[in-house]
Amino acid sequence: MSSPASAATTTAGSPPASDRWPSQVKFIIGNEACERYSFYGMKGILAGYITGEVVRGGLGHSKDVATIWIHLFIMANYFMPLLGAYLSDKLWGRYKTILWISLFYCAGHGVLALSDLTSSLEVRTWMLWGGLALIAFGAGGIKPCVSAFMGDQFKEGKSRLYQKAFAAFYFAINFGSFFSFLTIPFIAKRFGYGWAFGIPGVLMGIATLIFWLGRHRYIRVPPTRETKVAGFFPVFFAALKNGRFGKGFWDGARSQFSAEEISAAQSVLPVLSIFALIPPFWAMFDQHSSTWVLQAKSMIPLQITDTYSIGGEEMQSLNPLLVMILVPLLTGVLYPLLGSLITPLRRIGMGMFIAGTSYLVVAWIQARIDSNVQMSVLWQAVPYLILTTAEVLVSTTGLEFAYTQAAKSMKSFIMSFWLLTVAAGNGLVALITKFGGAGSHDASVSPGRFLMYALLTFAVSVIFVVVALFYRYRDTPPPEPTPA
Repeated sequence: MSSPASAATTTAGSPPASDRWPSQVKFIIGNEACERYSFYGMKGILAGYITGEVVRGGLGHSKDVATIWIHLFIMANYFMPLLGAYLSDKLWGRYKTILWISLFYCAGHGVLALSDLTSSLEVRTWMLWGGLALIAFGAGGIKPCVSAFMGDQFKEGKSRLYQKAFAAFYFAINFGSFFSFLTIPFIAKRFGYGWAFGIPGVLMGIATLIFWLGRHRYIRVPPTRETKVAGFFPVFFAALKNGRFGKGFWDGARSQFSAEEISAAQSVLPVLSIFALIPPFWAMFDQHSSTWVLQAKSMIPLQITDTYSIGGEEMQSLNPLLVMILVPLLTGVLYPLLGSLITPLRRIGMGMFIAGTSYLVVAWIQARIDSNVQMSVLWQAVPYLILTTAEVLVSTTGLEFAYTQAAKSMKSFIMSFWLLTVAAGNGLVALITKFGGAGSHDASVSPGRFLMYALLTFAVSVIFVVVALFYRYRDTPPPEPTPA
């Protein structure tokens, strides 16, 4: 019979097996760090590549063209999770979906790297679009699967370990992106875009290899094709088709589906009413990879050494760095301090207002630049701090809100729609840039355009607060509408 001391540890100084992560988790976290390095390293230099001088390896397009192309690419990235969620939930399961789609991801990086071998501007442009299409399919396709796959590795009742693992997972995302923003722009300037696109491809290959190495250890949850659980659309269309006047909308589906399946479908529409107001936030947030980088090209870089300087592309590293600081600060200190006063919807509404404020600062910076005032790129640290604070309030809370408010069988589906709000926001930027320039090719980087985004977000934030007043939380619905 073992003593309490011996029961508490398996070997001297090591925690018991029940208090350790499943061994396969390290493969998933390692995969995520390398994958995020590859993605953000590539995305971080797109603005410079598209607008750069042809003689220096760029494509020579205008700021508006770069803004449109980058945001169409990001939009595609966040539209593809619908396909990834369908493949993983209905057909292949998460492991096969992540593994096979990652190969397309690697191929996309390869196409971008090889584009540097041709001097034809037209061929390089087509290779850019082809490479970005493959990356969008790969990055977007695996996006709803990886975090859910990691959750699959934990047994029921291990919520404390689950939370710690997701904290490490989120840290890996930001760790990878932080170093990619600091290194890949330097490689592009020093060695050319072929290497700058090729190294992220190597990292994506390593990410895929790391994931494959854990293949014999993973717990694999079967797709719903095997579990026979109905999704949202079959239930929704049955209710729509069989609806009768004077009865509840979902009553039309009761003859075909169980009460549990109908309840799961009912959880979707209220959440989508909240999601519908989020796109303007993402329209602003993702411009730190486009218009903010282009703005910084007219600012004075910070010289660190004779060969290394901090410019607009490197300034993007501030976002993941601040996230790693602000997430524990807000979730570990501020949220517990405020308790029930700061509900998930209040956090999101607050974050949207704060995001709008960041664009007031960006508009002020641009007005100074247009007045021929020399400004250091470090001035962008102010809007980066404001916008990243808003990101933590909106993005991390939105994921929490989506996960807790969706029924178990609808979690991947709801997560995909959360990602669709990012796609819609980036589509909005592309549309505004395409049709709002009034003949200018650089209107996307102007004080008026930045002020417009700020005012749009303020207006939508007010609407969000009103809608949130009437939202009833799924787990503990209040007897009366809860204030946002």
